[in-house]
Amino acid sequence: MRPFRLLAALLALAVAPAATAQTQTTRPFAPRDLAELERVGETRVSPDGRWAAYGLRTTDYEANRGVNHLYVADLRSGAAPRRLAASAGGASSPRWSADGGLYFLSSRSGSSQVWRTDAGGARATQVTRLPLDVQAFRLSPDGRRMAVALAVYPSCARGGSGDEIGCTVQTQKAKAGTKASGLVFDQVFVRHWDTWADGTRNHLFVLPISGTGTPVAIMPGFDGDSPTKPFGDDADFTFSGNGESVIFTARLAGRTEPWSTNFDLWQAPADGSRPPMNLTAANPAWDAAPAVSPDGRSLAWLAMDRPGFEADQFDIMIRDLATGRVREVTGAWDRSPDHIAWSPDGRTLYASAGDVGQTRIFAVDAATGRVAPLTGQGQVTGMDVGPDGLVYTQASLAGPAQLYRVGFDGTGRTQLTRHNAERLRGVQLGEFEQFSFPGWNGERVHGYVMKPAGYREGQRYPVAFLIHGGPQSSFGNAWSYRWNPQTYAGAGYGVVFIDFHGSTGYGQAFTDSITGHWGDRPLEDLQKGWAAALSRYPWLDGERACALGASYGGYMTNWIAGVWPDPWRCLVTHAGIYDTRSMGAATEELWFTEWEFGGTPWDNPEAYERFNPRNHVQNWRTPMLVTQGERDFRVIGEQSLAAFNTLQRRGIDSRLVWFPDENHWILKPQNSVQWHEEVGRWLDRHTGGTVLPGRHSAPPPRGRSGAVRTSTPPTMRQAGMPVHDRGTTERRTASTNPAAASGAVFAPAPHLYTTPPAGPVQYRCRGGRSFSAVFNAAGARVTAGRITATLPPAGGEGQRYSDGSTEFRAGPHPMLSGLPGGPYTGCRPG
Repeated sequence: MRPFRLLAALLALAVAPAATAQTQTTRPFAPRDLAELERVGETRVSPDGRWAAYGLRTTDYEANRGVNHLYVADLRSGAAPRRLAASAGGASSPRWSADGGLYFLSSRSGSSQVWRTDAGGARATQVTRLPLDVQAFRLSPDGRRMAVALAVYPSCARGGSGDEIGCTVQTQKAKAGTKASGLVFDQVFVRHWDTWADGTRNHLFVLPISGTGTPVAIMPGFDGDSPTKPFGDDADFTFSGNGESVIFTARLAGRTEPWSTNFDLWQAPADGSRPPMNLTAANPAWDAAPAVSPDGRSLAWLAMDRPGFEADQFDIMIRDLATGRVREVTGAWDRSPDHIAWSPDGRTLYASAGDVGQTRIFAVDAATGRVAPLTGQGQVTGMDVGPDGLVYTQASLAGPAQLYRVGFDGTGRTQLTRHNAERLRGVQLGEFEQFSFPGWNGERVHGYVMKPAGYREGQRYPVAFLIHGGPQSSFGNAWSYRWNPQTYAGAGYGVVFIDFHGSTGYGQAFTDSITGHWGDRPLEDLQKGWAAALSRYPWLDGERACALGASYGGYMTNWIAGVWPDPWRCLVTHAGIYDTRSMGAATEELWFTEWEFGGTPWDNPEAYERFNPRNHVQNWRTPMLVTQGERDFRVIGEQSLAAFNTLQRRGIDSRLVWFPDENHWILKPQNSVQWHEEVGRWLDRHTGGTVLPGRHSAPPPRGRSGAVRTSTPPTMRQAGMPVHDRGTTERRTASTNPAAASGAVFAPAPHLYTTPPAGPVQYRCRGGRSFSAVFNAAGARVTAGRITATLPPAGGEGQRYSDGSTEFRAGPHPMLSGLPGGPYTGCRPG
C-alpha cells in the first residue's frame, strides 16, 4: 500500500498545474469547476512526426453546451500548443492526410461535413457537400480516397432505386411533410440508448479525397450499421493498405439484433463492384477495431470468444490478407485491450487496457505475443502512433486528461499540454491512495480512498461510499465528468470506492465472477472493503456515511436498502434497477440481461428473482435520493419511479430528481451542476457534513430541466409508527424491519436519541414476545429471558454533533438472533 505522499509524487507530471495550485489553496473543487474544465480529446500525429493535432472541448455554460476546437502541438520545438483559427466555427475529429493536410468535421455550413486546413490552421476549406450529415470519416493511406459514414434507408437500395443517398433525402422530406406522429415497428430495436429507431442505418460511402464526384455505396441494402450504434466511430472501419478496399465492423440485424453480439469484420471493394465479404464468419462472438499493418499485408483486430457476452475478454487476432491465415496473438495475456495500433515497422502492436485500477499502454510483440507496459499509473484515454513514438492522452484521479508523448521503448515521457492550469489555480484536490483486502472467496480486491480537500490530521470526516456501474467496469485511477470522487472530496467528504468482483482490469475470471451473482459476491466485497477502509483510515467517520451508485451501482444501492442498510445515513440511486425481472424485458440491449441472468425472464425466472431489490422493499427504511434521465432506454425511467413510489408509500424520507432531456448520463453542463448540488445537499442533510464556503449555498438557478419531487421527512406519528418520547428527540423516521436476508431474526425499529433515555425501554414484538434495552455510552444492553447481551454503540461514543450531544440508537442487529424466547420480529417500543 503506497502512502498518499508517494502516490502524489508519482503523479506529479500528470497534474503539475493542480499540484502547484494546492500550495496556494483558496477553495475546494466544486461541481461548477467540473462542468467548466477544458477537455482534451482524441489526438493524431502528422505523417512527418512533427505535429500532434487534438480536439479540445470548452464549455459555454450560459448556452448549456460544449464547444469543440482544434489545437496543434509542435513535437519538435516543444512550444506551447496553439489553437487553430480554422476551427473557430467548431471542429472535431482531426485526421492527417498523406500529404500533410489536416481534415476535420464541422457543422459550420449547417450540417456535419468534412473540412480541410493545414498545420498553420489559418483557413478552412469545405471538402464534402453531401445532403446528409457525415457521422465519421477516414482517409486512405495513399491519400486518394476518403470513406464517410451516412445514415441512410437501406430499403432504398433493396427497393431498386440504387441511390441510397438521394432516396433517403426524398424519404425524409416526405416524412417531414406529414403531421401524423405514430411510429410503427415490426421488429426490435425500436429504440436504442436514447433514440427511437427511424429506419436508417449507418452505411459507408467512398469518394475522392477532394470530396467531388458521386459517393460510391459499399454497403448497399446491408441490414446493419457501420459505425456501430450508439457509440461507433471511425475505429469501426479502415482502408486496406493500397486503398482499394474498406474493412468494417458490423452486425447483421434481422430479428436477433437486440440479443446478439455477433459483430463481424467485412471487406468491400472501394469501387462498390462486389458486395461485402464476411472475414470472421467463423467467430459467432464480437469482432472489432480493424487495423491494417503499414505494409498492408496483415489485418489485426480485437475478438471475443463467447457469443452474447459484451464484457468477454478481447484478444488480439492477426490475419494474413494474402493467405487468409488467422492466428491469436494474446491468448496468454489476461487483460482485455480496447484499442490497438501498429508500430511503423509492423513488428509491434500498441494496446491500451485496464490493469489493476489503471489503464495503461502495452507493447505487444506481433510475432510472439510478449507484452510489456509502456505507461504507469493513470488512465490512458486515447493514443496515436507516429514515426518517432506514441502520443497519448492520460488522466488520473488527480486531474483531467493531458497530452503526452513517449518513445517506443517507454522512455522519454514528456507532457505536452497543461490545460486548466489557470482554472485550477487556487483549487485544492483530495489526495488518494489505492488499498487492497481479501474479498469474496478470500481473493484480493482493490479499492481507493480519497481524503477530503483541506484534510486535517486528527479530524474525522463524513464519507461518500461510491459504487460503480457496468457492472463490468472500474472505479480506478481515472478522471470522470459524471461520477468524480473529487467533487465529494471538495464538499468535505472522505471517499471510498471498491472494484468489487465483476470489475474489469483484474483478469477475466474476476470479471466473469459477477454473472449470476449480482447480489452476493459484489456485496461481500463492498462490506469487507468498507470494513477494511474504516479499520485502516481512522479519519473516516463510519457513523456519518452515505452510499451512492448509478446503473448497476444504482441497483446495488437499491439492494443495499433492503439487505445492508445499517451503516448508511442515506442512499443515492441514479438510473438504478428496482426490479430485475421487468428490467430483463424492458431494456433495449437484451443480450446483457440474458447473459447476466442465464436466459430470458420467462425461461429462467428464478435467476431474475434471486437478487431482485423489489423483493426486499419491505425492509427499506434509509432515506434515499432517486435521480433519472427520461431519455434513458437502458435502465428505463419506470425503474426509478417505482423506487420513489415505494419510498413515498412507505413514508421514507425521499426525493426524486427527474431530467426530461437527459439519457443514462447527465451530460448538459447546467444539469450536471444541478445533479451534483442536489446530491451534495442530500448528503449534508443526512450526515451533518461540514458546509464549506461556496458550495450548496444557493438554490438551483432557473431554467434547468431537472424537476424535483420531494417528501418532507414525516414525523413518526405521521408515518404510523409508535413514538417513545421519554425525554428524547428522534433524529430519523422509524420503521420496522422484519428478518432480512442477513439471517437476523430480530430487527426493531431504529430510534436515535441525542441523550440516552432514562431507564429501560420495553419493546413488544409479534407473537407476544418482548425484551428490554438500556442505552448508555457503551451501547444498548438488551435483556431477553435470562440472557443479557451488550450491543456496540451504533451511534454512541464518537458520534458527536456540533452542539456537543451524543447520539444513541437501537436498531437491527443480528447479534440478537441467538437470544432465547425468539424470534423477535416486528418489535416496537411501547
